[in-house]
Formats: sequence, C-alpha cells, structure tokens
Amino acid sequence: MKVMVTGGAGYIGSHTVCQLTQEGHEVIVYDNLSKGHKKAVPEGIELVEGDLRDTLLLAEILRKQQIEAVVHFAADSLVGESMTQPSKYYHNNVVATLALLDTMRDCGVDKIVFSSTAAVYGEPDSSPICEDMPTRPTSVYGRTKLVIEGILADFSMAYGLKYVSLRYFNAAGALLGGQIGEDHSPESHLIPLLLQTALGKRASISIYGTDYNTKDGTCIRDYIHVTDLADAHVLALGHLAEGGQSRVYNLGSENGFSVREVIEQTKLITGIDFKVEEAERRAGDPGVLIASAAKIRSELGWQPVRSDLSAIISSAWQWHQSHPKGYGK
Repeated sequence: MKVMVTGGAGYIGSHTVCQLTQEGHEVIVYDNLSKGHKKAVPEGIELVEGDLRDTLLLAEILRKQQIEAVVHFAADSLVGESMTQPSKYYHNNVVATLALLDTMRDCGVDKIVFSSTAAVYGEPDSSPICEDMPTRPTSVYGRTKLVIEGILADFSMAYGLKYVSLRYFNAAGALLGGQIGEDHSPESHLIPLLLQTALGKRASISIYGTDYNTKDGTCIRDYIHVTDLADAHVLALGHLAEGGQSRVYNLGSENGFSVREVIEQTKLITGIDFKVEEAERRAGDPGVLIASAAKIRSELGWQPVRSDLSAIISSAWQWHQSHPKGYGK
C-alpha cells in the first residue's frame, strides 16, 4: 500500500516506517519536525515537512502520492505539560487530527491507524487492563487521545472511515543494530533518562512519587519494545487493507515493573551506579498501568517478541552509547 506516516520522523513513527518498508509498503513521511528528526527517517524515504493544519499541502500530498492509508503519530505527548498547557494539547492533538481526517475524507482516503495511549484509562479499577474497561483519563493528554478515538468512531459511523486505534503502554528500546532510537527534547521517559544519567549527561535521576499503593511505593508500568509496537501497526494496516472492521487494541507486554526495578535493571546492564533522588508525585500519573493484549493477539496474531525488560534496556543502551548526543539536533 501507499502509506503516509504523520510524525514519521519521531521515535515510534520512525521505527514503524522501517517496519512498513521492510514489509513492502511505499511510505511517505509527513512531519513538522517540531519534535522529530530528519536523521531518523530511513534513507530513500520521502519526507514532507508540514503541519497537519496546512490542509492545502496535506491534500496535495494525499492526492499526488495516491495515498491509500494513513498511520497517524503526530501529537504532543508530555503528561505534565498537558496539565499546564491544555490549550496547546487540544489544538495540536485534537484540532490537527480533525484537520487530517477532514482532508482524508475530501481526498477519498478511508483507512487510518491511530497512535493512542493507555493514558485513556486513567487510574484503572484493576489490572491487567482490557479494552472494554472504563476510560477515565487523569491527564489532559489522555483526554485528547480519548476525544480523538470518539471522533474516529463518529467518522466511521457517518462516513465509512475504517480505523484501528492502538493504545500503547510504555514504549521503550531501540531498533536492533542501533541505527535509530529515542531522542526527545525535553526527555520525559524513564529509560532514556536513566541511560542519560548513566552516561553522565544528568547528575541524577528522580523518582516521582514513592507513596503509591504498589510493592515498593513507586509507579508500575508495562514496557514494550518499540519494534514490537511497530509490528502491530503493520498488522493493523494489513487488517484494514483486507477489509477489516474498525478496532481498538491495547499494546503491552502484560508485565509490570516498578520504577525502582527499572532503575536496578539499568544499573545492572550499564554497570554504572548513578545517583537516584526522590521527588513528589507528578499530576496525572496513575499508580499502576499493565495491559491485557489478549484481543490483538487473538484477532491479529500479534506477539511482543522483543519486550523482555533486559532486552529493551540493552537495545536502548546500545543506541545511547553510539549516539550520546542523540541525532545531534
């Protein structure tokens, strides 16, 4: 298929572009590069620099390139920032996605794979989390993703749009071989922050909250290798190409690790005993998020084959060691 990947110069987007091209899809990357990196786009893949709200440019690309489906990553995703700048998140996530969907409809593109989040669940009543459990996001970021899921459902009902919404848990790791990896500015994800600390780029790492109702008082998260996530996007696209109906799926390893456990595993893999400090909780952070991925395993045959915590951290460590300044932006 001819596929446009919005946000394809970003972390998960670039890994998905790699997997899509390996599976024989023709890919165009559309990214405003506010957070993405040109160097993350594989050689030979066309990169169009543009904003989703530039609907004239967007329509030109969709028509000129005869795009058949969109994989949509482009969004702001910092939980803490979303709580202090909600307007930015509703504009950059919801309004921009609505512009994309309207332009797709005008251009006759009726398939989309959407990058959603486990943050739509908020503080769950129990774990593991299934797709039919209540959605009560505790952050503005999570609310924007849930609003978009509602828009997708409405567009599906009214206009025949077919979509797969993928609710990620904690993406981590890097492409095996170290060509691309995780480089955010500012960085907010635990594993790259730990590795930056191990490299001496940060004086210490902070644990935000040590009084959660968990085994060691710190947050528990389900970590999934970014390439396993990318595989799920390829499968979702194939599902839509074969005429499959709209679906919502969780993506996680179904295993939970506390912040302290991830810190200890990182120290073990790097061989570096870096400084750890304790801080107050961050607004909007649930205590425990662990996925049930039974639905996508059953319906699409997806398997997270790289998501052992040690393998995730080791692949990320390889990337950070070979790219101590990230992409050098």
